[in-house]
Amino acid sequence: MANTIRIKKRASSGSAGAPSTLAPSELAFNENTGDLKLYYGYGDNGSGEASSVIAVGGSGAFFNKTDTRTANTILSGPTAGGAAAPTFRSLVAADLLKLNEFTAPDGAVSLNSQKITGLAAPAADTDAATKGYVDSTSEGLDVKDSCKVATTANITLANTQTVDGVSLAANDRVLVKDQSTASQNGLYKVVDGGSWTRTDDMAASSDAAGAFTFIEQGSANADIGFVCTSNKGSAVVGTNNLAFSTFSSSGNVTAGDGLDKSGNELSVDLKSNGGLVIESTELAVKLDASSITGTLAVGDGGTGATSASAARTALGLAIGTNVVAYAADLNTLSSCQSGGAAALAALTSTEIAILDGATVTTSELNILDGVTSTATELNLLDGVTATTTELNYVDGVTSAIQTQLDAKLTSSSTVDGGTF
Repeated sequence: MANTIRIKKRASSGSAGAPSTLAPSELAFNENTGDLKLYYGYGDNGSGEASSVIAVGGSGAFFNKTDTRTANTILSGPTAGGAAAPTFRSLVAADLLKLNEFTAPDGAVSLNSQKITGLAAPAADTDAATKGYVDSTSEGLDVKDSCKVATTANITLANTQTVDGVSLAANDRVLVKDQSTASQNGLYKVVDGGSWTRTDDMAASSDAAGAFTFIEQGSANADIGFVCTSNKGSAVVGTNNLAFSTFSSSGNVTAGDGLDKSGNELSVDLKSNGGLVIESTELAVKLDASSITGTLAVGDGGTGATSASAARTALGLAIGTNVVAYAADLNTLSSCQSGGAAALAALTSTEIAILDGATVTTSELNILDGVTSTATELNLLDGVTATTTELNYVDGVTSAIQTQLDAKLTSSSTVDGGTF
């Protein structure tokens, strides 16, 4: 056959492998069933032979498209360890990263129920983003990885130690939020035997405004989310003072003194007869409660005391000085009719002295009861030395007798030893 091109070969009965030598650009095919490769003489060693012999085709040199393969297998190098010749093997997460040109480190992303999980925070506009990142961005939050604990006071940022009741180990993440020097606040990674380092997601010189992190453990801060409230432009990590406030809390609220908690409801823990009561759903004060403690100061309208004696002293009311002591006679006078009390109050000390020591009987006083004479007429008796018997002679005088007395008094006569 004209123009026939022949290729050097090794029979199937020969050994597998490349020919020991070939001329430059010479081809050879090994028909051994364990080889079945086409070899090429590459280069020229200057002695009429190729510098090397390389496989350029055939089984093992290139995959055979007619061979069947197991589902979800690829021709690739090893999944881990050193370099090795590629083989057909099952897909792993690292293969997906490379196939999809993700920038996350190998092993950080996995397939889970047809979802890509474990994605790192996106950096470029073309990077994939997690749902959490999208949600937080729409809420104005910059969500960071959770921290094991958050501080409750100023601490030394070095070595392993106990924070909020939790013993820390190397590489634990900590939210530092209570430093005396507030520019030291931020996210840190614990270093065993050295100073703590800031985390990569809140490194020095980065902007912490809106940064959010969730706290996993701690006596005071477990299950609480904190957000950096420092404004953008004045929240430079390591330069500006950073402030963090509670943003969310999952079951963290507890009932303190004076409060009760039932489920999600807080109520006032009222002391029995302590003075606080609920009136129509509103808190009120009951002033006559029997178990109220303490005293109300005089300046606030109280007595400043818990007994009558102490109250009088606090109010400046000393019995015998500022207040008259109780007396039975005074109590009796307090029962006077209003007219009688007014009449007694009008008596002068001289008038009272006239009555002082008087021995007249009620019958004798009744003689004057109802007298309608004027003061001039009564003054006629003023200084009279007559006895009661003599005055009784006047008592009951009739008009006839009075006429006779008047006639007698017009002439010189003797009356009771006196001369007229």
